[in-house]
Amino acid sequence: MGETAEDFVLVINSGSSSIKYQLLDPESSVVAASGIVERIGEDDSVIQHRADGESTERREPIADHTAGLRLVFEMFAATGHDLRREGVRAVGHRVVHGGEVFYRPTLIDDDVAAAISDLSALAPLHNPANLAGIESARALLPDAPQVAVFDTAFFHGLPAAAKTYAIDAKVAAAHGIRKYGFHGTSHEYVSGRVAELLGRDPGELNQIVFHLGNGASASAIRGGRPVDTSMGLTPLEGLVMGTRPGDLDPGIVAHLARSAHLDIEQIDTLLNRDSGIKGLSGVNDFRELRRLIETGDEAARLAYDVYVHRLRRYLGAYLIELGGVDAITFTAGVGENSPQVRADALAGLARFGIEVDPAANTAENRAARRISPPDAPVAVLVVPTNEELAIARAARRVVDRLD
Repeated sequence: MGETAEDFVLVINSGSSSIKYQLLDPESSVVAASGIVERIGEDDSVIQHRADGESTERREPIADHTAGLRLVFEMFAATGHDLRREGVRAVGHRVVHGGEVFYRPTLIDDDVAAAISDLSALAPLHNPANLAGIESARALLPDAPQVAVFDTAFFHGLPAAAKTYAIDAKVAAAHGIRKYGFHGTSHEYVSGRVAELLGRDPGELNQIVFHLGNGASASAIRGGRPVDTSMGLTPLEGLVMGTRPGDLDPGIVAHLARSAHLDIEQIDTLLNRDSGIKGLSGVNDFRELRRLIETGDEAARLAYDVYVHRLRRYLGAYLIELGGVDAITFTAGVGENSPQVRADALAGLARFGIEVDPAANTAENRAARRISPPDAPVAVLVVPTNEELAIARAARRVVDRLD
């Protein structure tokens, strides 16, 4: 690996039927290996592993996350990185919901694992899967420090006016109902990179960051700290997403229960898995959506227009909330790879100092870059997110404090 094993952090992002992972040095940003296990619990499970520039794939049934992570370790050993023998500096885990309990990277012990489990009521699709990865890693690497890094942590300190829902205060307090925000690791990393790219002190900048992947969120950041974000108690609120609707009249839930006779689980499935771009167009892959639009598909065009409309609405709200903006940044799969979305989201805003240079916007370039004219008052940027690196750095800081 060049560096010693003790320089490296293993980052694990465990989903309901997948495990994404990277072995990297948080100081040099060198990635020794990475991969993904998919379709855990099915007969056609697959692992794709990349190390030293070579890719390897194995297909076999993988019963659960423990079996999946054990196979990951086998792939590491087969490519010269025997983690169980060499050890690692730390294991960093992405955990989606930290509730009010966790708002900084946290060393995992039995009590922390139990608390993450208790928070599953706030993130039933995410925290149980995150915990499965944690328990598997703790069993396979019992001597390695395990650190949880929470999606909600960056937004823990939102102003009271931004995080409070206008419902009965006693009910909200009893059930932990507030705006928590998500994708915090990405928003924090990207906003920090923007300051570096602009050569500015983060404390001087007003920023709007759009994290546009299959899940999508926006944040308003003043002086390096968030003052608002689009996702709320759960990742359902805010922007239109691949399979989630974003902002929704809550009366729709009661209407569906009364009129369509859907129970709460059916409504939950509808809103989390069958809405958003998919609900409007039948597809949730943005590349497929663009292909359908090019064929004249009216449903796909409407889905795209609704998506962009919501982006512009949040942009306008955050411009007012911040009292002006120095930088607008796009990140994640759609944000980094769709020039059309970036151009349409910011079209007609020159009077506000917001412009996109067409050549810079459409240039084939995967690096962090500015896509606004050099003399534009507002910098518009594309900055690839790197949540794995951010998690590795956070885990390393926690472990370094133990020494």
